[in-house]
Amino acid sequence: MASIFITGSADGLGSMAAKLLVSQGHRVVLHARNAERGRQALSKVPGAEKVLIADLSSMEETKKLAEEVNSTGGFDAVIHNAGVYNQKSGFTINREFQQMIVTINTLAPYILTCLIHKPERLIYLSSGMHSNGDPSLEILTSITKAKGIYQTYSDTKLHDLILSKAVARKWPDVYSNSVDPGWVPTKMGGSGAPDDLEKGFQTQAWLAVSNDDDAKVSGHYFYHQKQKKYLSDADDVKIQDKFLGLCEQITGIHFPL
Repeated sequence: MASIFITGSADGLGSMAAKLLVSQGHRVVLHARNAERGRQALSKVPGAEKVLIADLSSMEETKKLAEEVNSTGGFDAVIHNAGVYNQKSGFTINREFQQMIVTINTLAPYILTCLIHKPERLIYLSSGMHSNGDPSLEILTSITKAKGIYQTYSDTKLHDLILSKAVARKWPDVYSNSVDPGWVPTKMGGSGAPDDLEKGFQTQAWLAVSNDDDAKVSGHYFYHQKQKKYLSDADDVKIQDKFLGLCEQITGIHFPL
């Protein structure tokens, strides 16, 4: 039996991955942004051990979440699933919302990676949209209204890939990988999304617990349990180190060796 912590597991892919892992007999701890979402999370995955509450749009709450995770005992795997793309229909993106996307999608995984006791496996949810991300990392130095929601989201999903690559390089004793779940029909993806929903959550669960040789690797980008091509800039050590340095400047947290 493995122990797994999953961020953003009140619904969608995170909840589905949690349900699958519980059904396989694993210990699963969930996460939700508020108490009501937490109750929903437990109702959907009744075999989960508990749910931890934190709004990842707040760096202070994210830091406290890391403390709570550590207090529950060690984890074999952490799945960084939480993410945001848009709000209600008709919502107009502004600087504040752009910052929230960056804080949740980019900075929260960085903070939690740094502060949670090192697990054996780390899985980061990226997206095929990362290929349109900006490898100059400009959005981490200046949020501008010139970038729309699509570009902002793409940037953050590239950041998640870069983070997984940097972790794989700096922590050779950890399996660190990223996942493109595909464009699947979740609340975020929309009902018309064309990809296979089950395959969308199976890959991260597989990477978290499988003893298959194909899963016990590090520094790769997966789609439906297969390695997939990605933006090669993510392999650039200078870009990785720049990313870690900018995250440290913003959060005040140094990446531990």
